[in-house]
Amino acid sequence: MTQMFGSPSSYVQGKDVLFDSVKYLEKFGSRAVLISDNMVYDIVGQRFESYLGKNGFTITRAKFQGEASPEEIDRITNIGKKAAVNFIIGLGGGKTLDSAKAVADNLGVAVAILPSLASTDAPCSRLSVIYNEDGSFKEYRFYDMNPNLVLVDTRLVAGAPVRLLASGIADALATNVESQAVAKGDSETMLGAKQTLVGNAIAQKCEETLFKYGHLAIESVKKHTVTSALNKIIEANTLMSGVGFESGGLAAAHAIHDGLTVLDGPIHDLTHGEKVAFGTLTQLFLEGCSEEKFNRYLSFDLSLGLPTTFEDLKIPNVTDEELLKVGERATSPADTMNRMPFTVTADDIVQAMRGVDAYSHAFKEKYAEK
Repeated sequence: MTQMFGSPSSYVQGKDVLFDSVKYLEKFGSRAVLISDNMVYDIVGQRFESYLGKNGFTITRAKFQGEASPEEIDRITNIGKKAAVNFIIGLGGGKTLDSAKAVADNLGVAVAILPSLASTDAPCSRLSVIYNEDGSFKEYRFYDMNPNLVLVDTRLVAGAPVRLLASGIADALATNVESQAVAKGDSETMLGAKQTLVGNAIAQKCEETLFKYGHLAIESVKKHTVTSALNKIIEANTLMSGVGFESGGLAAAHAIHDGLTVLDGPIHDLTHGEKVAFGTLTQLFLEGCSEEKFNRYLSFDLSLGLPTTFEDLKIPNVTDEELLKVGERATSPADTMNRMPFTVTADDIVQAMRGVDAYSHAFKEKYAEK
């Protein structure tokens, strides 16, 4: 039996560290491609590019066009080739960062991951979620190493919308649920090996932190303040969840998220974490967990404004035929449903999703009466 644990070479988190990052970046060279979308570039990227320029770096900016697709990755790879860069900087959200990892892998250079949000567990992992140009899930792309550097500026995260922090909490909340399923089934993790005790323990600590400090952090972000609670949640969303999902493993929750990407319509307006939230509830239904346990997750999701019904997912009239397509994608060999400790069929997913929707409606009505 081979066990494996993965993590970024360096993880740095703190207030204003983005503009004190030269000492971390200079070891990779002096020529870099900076990948960011227009929104992030306007908020902080242009100022960051200027900061690097004043400190001797030659920066080529590549505008990220929104989808972590093979086409977008190849386009930015060509920009890096022409600029003869030493390393890649990804500044932004999950898809920007996943694309940065892929570009760095294509070029065989180092990658520095600089999240502008704490909304996903993408930054620390040695994989990227690759999508088709229409936004549907395509595959996981794996690398030999985790990022060389992950640097999180907590002041930048505190300035982001509350919804995105809540989304990150939802994504991180799946970590332990999936990790324990992988452990029970003695399945492989995202590293292609068995869990270490450390990987599983981090997943548990991640969940403990989310329930303990989640609401405190949300209130901090409403006022754009960097507090101890927010520091803990940023670490849980980014480092604990990132290392925990990779070394602990993914199972049903993320596979269901991937399945939901096949649907058309306004569901695509939801964030990654918001769809994962429903996937986590569905995994709990598949496992047949107790009412008491399910209510703990459901109540937490509701308190954060996360989706718990089909209406919340913007698919109020979804048909069984459409849900079966979700189930078929979620159970495809390229996904992680096969890490569950029992066999799950596409129809099992349809029934579990219907169950979550029905119970959540009943729970909300009961809560409203009180």
